Amino acid sequence: MPLSRIQFLAGLLVIGLAVGCKAQTPPPGAPDPVMSRHIEVMIRSQFSVPQDYDVILGARKPSQIAGFDTLPVTFSHGTNHSAKEFLISTDGKTLARLEKFDLVNDPIFSINVAGRPIRGNPAAKVTVINFDDLECGYCARLHQELFPATLNHYGDKVRFIYKDYPLSEIHPWAMHAAVDANCLADQSSDVYWVYVDYLHSHGGEVSGDNRDMSRSFATLDRIARQEATLGRLDSVKLDACLAKQDQSAVQASTQEAQSLGVESTPQVFVNGERFDGALPQEQVWMVIDRALRAAGVEVPSAQAPFAVSGR
Repeated sequence: MPLSRIQFLAGLLVIGLAVGCKAQTPPPGAPDPVMSRHIEVMIRSQFSVPQDYDVILGARKPSQIAGFDTLPVTFSHGTNHSAKEFLISTDGKTLARLEKFDLVNDPIFSINVAGRPIRGNPAAKVTVINFDDLECGYCARLHQELFPATLNHYGDKVRFIYKDYPLSEIHPWAMHAAVDANCLADQSSDVYWVYVDYLHSHGGEVSGDNRDMSRSFATLDRIARQEATLGRLDSVKLDACLAKQDQSAVQASTQEAQSLGVESTPQVFVNGERFDGALPQEQVWMVIDRALRAAGVEVPSAQAPFAVSGR
């Protein structure tokens, strides 16, 4: 289903409709039959309305837009229906769809990153937030584009933050991996990133040939302990966290992702601008460059990447 169709139909409300066979009289103010047909065809075409949906036009009403009336349109499918408001010019020649967007309180501008490990400059004006699944192949591909090339290119101009969104239905060890990663993050951001790097390049090692989940979980814990030892973390504290497998923080991140309309991974927000999937590096950089310019930060040249120290 095309994205525009999904977005347009996402708000359908489920309520009962009266059932019966009777002639319908157009309500007062409804367009004439020829005009009604033109409007219906236009709406079906522009919004990819499924063939099994009915499109019912209501009565025109005055609007707050000069030269236009409000035209309510109801989309019906079985026992589901939803009303949307369109605009139609008073001369009947133009149909428009007006949507209002909250420029201040939209949640894409206030994603909760408190306490999350940061890669890059913590004080950078541009933040790249990635909703990540540690078992996702596309996430691994994007991760390898971001690190080290993108990080080195932007240096202290950008900070990178990962949020958890394990798709457990199709990635059975992703939740366990996210919990283990957060156990490491509780003690060290650097070790967290080392663990994430490793999993995004060694997913096959975790999955194994037989897809034995008990073996996969044991492998995730073993890798976490190994990185903790190298990073000189508190092993007793880590073991307790690994054993507990508290999913609450991961679930909170997942719920936030869903509230933002995230349906797949990876999904990235760059100072609010969203893109999904493992885009080619040049397209990722275009998005970051736009955010830098908007923040009044000079965009680095492709010929002069920054050197970033640390793991």
